[in-house]
Amino acid sequence: MPQPAEFSLKQIAIPAFGPSVLYGVSNGAILPVIALSARELGASLALAGFITALVGIGSLVSNIPAGWLAARYGERRSLMVAAGFTSAALLLCALATSLGVLALGVFMVGMATAVFLLARQAYLVDAVPASLRARAFSTLGGSTRIGVFVGPFLGAGAIALLGLTGAYWVAMAAMAGAAAIAYRSPDFVPPENRPVPGQKTAGVTTRDILRSHWRVFLTLGFGVMLVGAIRSSRQIVLPLWADHLHLSPTVISLIYGLVSAIDMAVFYPAGKVMDRYGRLWVVLPSTLLMGVSLLLLPLTTTPFAFILVSLLLGFGNGIGSGIVMTMAADTAPAQGRNAFLGVWRLMVDIGNSGGPALLAALTAVLSLATGIATIGVFGLLATAVFWRWHPRATPR
Repeated sequence: MPQPAEFSLKQIAIPAFGPSVLYGVSNGAILPVIALSARELGASLALAGFITALVGIGSLVSNIPAGWLAARYGERRSLMVAAGFTSAALLLCALATSLGVLALGVFMVGMATAVFLLARQAYLVDAVPASLRARAFSTLGGSTRIGVFVGPFLGAGAIALLGLTGAYWVAMAAMAGAAAIAYRSPDFVPPENRPVPGQKTAGVTTRDILRSHWRVFLTLGFGVMLVGAIRSSRQIVLPLWADHLHLSPTVISLIYGLVSAIDMAVFYPAGKVMDRYGRLWVVLPSTLLMGVSLLLLPLTTTPFAFILVSLLLGFGNGIGSGIVMTMAADTAPAQGRNAFLGVWRLMVDIGNSGGPALLAALTAVLSLATGIATIGVFGLLATAVFWRWHPRATPR
């Protein structure tokens, strides 16, 4: 592996970040149309929403197996398998003539997502020196967001020509490209992790990782669970509160575009700050800004105030690009790393799934404002958790 003084992220730009951009394109193309596909096949609104949620459920239940797969076959091969499995799942979705087949395809997309994300994360841990780790992971998160931003536009063009199935064909093409890049990419295995001929290596199980790192999972793991809940919920609260303010769909789309733009503009500078001055210089402002923004959101009564708070929320989320993956890489052990990352991803996905569920429950029982404010409190709680338990030193 290159020494830090000689290393540049440009050396691995295509193999490391190319698949992430294409994965984002794939997700961005299909996520807006899954519910519409379900509706075309006769699903109710509730059932269409549940089928869309199967992406997250599939990822949630597959994180631990994803860690085993990456440890057994390596990150690059796991990435290729995930891309191929996703393509098969997307083909099912495109050709589905029943809700059961569509649901199976969507669930399979979620399963492959767990493998893809874990393999990307583990690949960068091997390829990038610790001194550039935060920049690498913030760029990884940013590259995915760029793809998610572009995906709906490509999907819309294909839908205009082919109908709803066009979005799935765009997604399949993107995943084929990701598989091709992974196939031509090198493996990055540190010398200390290479097996010695004739020497047997004892496997580290998920149970071993839970037993030896339970304190990390109960502290920092709890913090990233809260971050997952905030990030997944913010995608829901913005359109809901905009509708509460009686903003038109055109205005809502424009605001979303502005939020996405500021989100994508700040990921690399934030990673540079984390590498140079320490993780907390970005982690704390990110969670604090997201929490305060969500607490302020129910207080907005005009479009101008709503836009300002939405942009603040986008900035807080943008500077936090890659923080969850960076913390995982900093704390993961050399032995059993993939098993550790699998548990870490599981905790993040619990937050991703639990946040919207809690928001929906509070909205139904109390009010939308109460639900949004509760998620905002999660941001303040995450800030306190990281302030108390996140290491001050930056890995070198």
